[in-house]
Amino acid sequence: MRLHATLTGAATQTNDGERPDIVLLHGLFGAGRNLGVIARGLGATHRVLALDARNHGESPHAPDMRYTTMAADVAETMTAHGIRRAAVIGHSMGGKTAMTLALTAPDRVARLAVLDIAPVAYREHYLDHIDAMRRLKLTPDLTRATADAALAAAVPDAALRGFFLHNLVLGATPHWRLDLDAIASGLPDLVGWTDPAPGVTYRGPTLFIGGATSSYLPAAYHDAVRARFPQAAIDTIAGTGHWLHAEKPAEVIARLVKFLA
Repeated sequence: MRLHATLTGAATQTNDGERPDIVLLHGLFGAGRNLGVIARGLGATHRVLALDARNHGESPHAPDMRYTTMAADVAETMTAHGIRRAAVIGHSMGGKTAMTLALTAPDRVARLAVLDIAPVAYREHYLDHIDAMRRLKLTPDLTRATADAALAAAVPDAALRGFFLHNLVLGATPHWRLDLDAIASGLPDLVGWTDPAPGVTYRGPTLFIGGATSSYLPAAYHDAVRARFPQAAIDTIAGTGHWLHAEKPAEVIARLVKFLA
């Protein structure tokens, strides 16, 4: 599948030299635009493609949400944009997609940066949220305030509700940009981790960045990271959680700039 891409920055002098093109991959329920601050922060020196994953944003919908499939989407989209190799940066679900691409097609990944996720399986905890979104009555008179109130019981965190509601298109025919049915069916794959290339390691330059208050990249998972990515440096940003790119974008950008240099 060719994915929707948002381009930031100018073409670099060389595709896979000192300043490789950058591919940004967002997390579950997000879209490429959610990484806009990061894209702009890196776009001064690199060409940056922020991709919408399948069933998200403006990309096409299809039922298969396995990471090997989504990594193949990224590779196909890179080829369509004339990119042979790129520095691939992914957050959460996008980080697992980026890891899968690095392990299955290492020749396409010049550098790998992963934001607050590890190559492990996590506990499934989003199905109630998806069900609440599916129950929302998509009528022409729907307002964002009404939608917010309808989701409040299932999603008490106002910031998280707002994040979900970025995917709601209002008007004469309200609809979700997300394919909620496909995501619900794919949740076991999305929160899980199936080894995409048993015995293979990615030995290119690698950076993992975690949020200090997040539970997604604790020290207990560092061995799993280094088993598959032996060159990985693992960094932590204090005072931030899973949404580190939104909570402390300047710190994330500074670390990525240093890594890319």
